[in-house]
Amino acid sequence: MLKFLSERRKQQTVMGHRLEEPRPTLLVVWWVLVYVGLPLLVLGAVIDLLIQATTGHCTGFWCGL
Repeated sequence: MLKFLSERRKQQTVMGHRLEEPRPTLLVVWWVLVYVGLPLLVLGAVIDLLIQATTGHCTGFWCGL
């Protein structure tokens, strides 16, 4: 199923010039952090806030601050 990811593509040329392979850019990394990392961070903070409100014990990494 994932065989296509490991296979190398045939080298593409345009008028005799080789085209570069597509690669991840910093913009892709930024959007992955925004769309995946930020919601997970907010969800974790909300869960920690709910636990602290119900039990009175802080479970977040900022409790020692």
